Formats: sequence, structure tokens, C-alpha cells
Amino acid sequence: MDDHATHHLDRGDGTRLAYIHTPGSRPAPGPVPGPTTVFLPGYRSDMHGAKALALQAACDAAGRPCLRLDYAGHGQSDGAFTDGTIGQWTQDALTLVDRLTTGPLILVGSSMGGWIALLVALARPHRAAAILGVAAAPDFTETLMWDAMLPAERATLQAEGVLLTPSQYGDPTPVTHRLIQEGRDHLLLHAPIPIPCPVRLLHGQQDPDVPWETSLRLAARLQSPDVQVTLVKDGDHRLSRPTDLTLLCSLHAALLG
Repeated sequence: MDDHATHHLDRGDGTRLAYIHTPGSRPAPGPVPGPTTVFLPGYRSDMHGAKALALQAACDAAGRPCLRLDYAGHGQSDGAFTDGTIGQWTQDALTLVDRLTTGPLILVGSSMGGWIALLVALARPHRAAAILGVAAAPDFTETLMWDAMLPAERATLQAEGVLLTPSQYGDPTPVTHRLIQEGRDHLLLHAPIPIPCPVRLLHGQQDPDVPWETSLRLAARLQSPDVQVTLVKDGDHRLSRPTDLTLLCSLHAALLG
């Protein structure tokens, strides 16, 4: 049986969510092998990116459990991308976490996944053992999308319900009016964030998508006393070069303890 096979779980409305869950090694009659690492992808990304695979390999090598997932409308999950919202994608992550894992969690979030990691930790404070954000983008629907739109773009979004924006990563990115509106229910950077667990934030200072200062703002808002920000001077948004992945895995290993 392939532990790395993709499986699907019905979230309750007929939409099947794709995931890969590896339980880790359990020497009989040894204990459960530590916290589960949960990788939360970014906007229009999936569980097969370089960072997700690097963390999976690190967990495998250490005999630790790992859960990778695709939100609805992403990767191999059902659903239309344009139907999604921050709240729904957070609920997708919670559904998989709740139904597939037990015990403490190390939540690793890339870009939008960093925002979702924070929301999962707030929803399951008794389970969040640590958070690792990579170019974490809390509040991006407001600060990086809505605030950056020209009046004509806002008018198009409100009139048509969707706006196609250029992307350096491929096809234009659809932004829906519902995504912007619903995202306002989950904004975090305007007030203290009551997350007490250790948090590590990794950000490239050449990131063209999410300013590295976002990680500093987030660090200031988190109530945890154990927050560290690591800046990569020549790092881009993806932070997927071999040196970036080595750094990511070293931060992750330290959180695993």
C-alpha cells in the first residue's frame, strides 16, 4: 500500500477534498510519533509544490506524520476555484485535520496558507503546537487586492462579480467580489492575535507579491512570546530554491524538537 497515495474525503456536501496523509513510523510498542505537520498551500496552489514535497520528505525521514491537502477548487479537489472564500478554505482544512488527525499540530502555511494556518490555530487552540509561515499573507484580500485596485477595477468587480488580474505565474488570476467581502470576516492584522504557540515566519525580501514587512506586522500582532522572523535578502515569493528549502526544513525540524 502506498502511504503517499492521494485520497479523497467528502466534506459533507458532495465536494471531495484531496489529501495525502502519512502516519509516520510507530515502533511497536512505541509511542505515537509526535505532532502532525499540516501543509497549507497558497492561493491557486496545491499540495504538490516544492515546499510541500520537501516537508513531506523531512517528515518521512524523521518518522513523523504529515498531512498535505488541497482546498476545494484547488489541485485534485472537487469544486470551482471561483466559488471559494477564505472562510470556506479554512473550513476545508479544519475538516481534514479533524477527521484525519489527532493530537498536536505543526501548521505550515505558504502565502494564503499562512493566513489559513493562523485561522486554524485560532479555531483549534488546544491542538496548535506551532506555526511556520512562508511568505505568510494574512489579510491579503484586503491589503494586497482590494486596496491595490483602481476605481475602474473595483467597479468591474462589483458589477460582474469577478476580476481577472495578471499573474507572473501563468493564466490571469480570478478575484471574486465574494472573496473580498467574505475575507473581511477574517482579517487579523488590525488587533492582537491571541495565538500563544511558537511561530516562525520566513520571508524573502525580493518578494513581489507579499511585502516582507507583512511578516513584521504579523509578528508584532501575535501574542505569543516565542515569535521569530527570518528574512532571506535575495529570496522571492516562492522560496523554493534548494537553499530556501534547506532553511525551511531546518526551521521545521527545530519546531519538531
